[in-house]
Amino acid sequence: MNGSEFSWSEFFHMGGYAVFVWSSYGLALLMVVVNIVSPIIERKRVIARVKRAIKREASNGQVN
Repeated sequence: MNGSEFSWSEFFHMGGYAVFVWSSYGLALLMVVVNIVSPIIERKRVIARVKRAIKREASNGQVN
């Protein structure tokens, strides 16, 4: 393929290495998504746990 000819199928085929190249891109994208979503989910879980603890402490204080 010279500079003036461009083929999308050749680009996506990657000279026979497409499986390795695209799976690497896919795994990298997956890890980026996991590294973004995981802290968000954990933050929500921690906030819920803290709210439950505050509610429990408030109810224990009213009973005594």
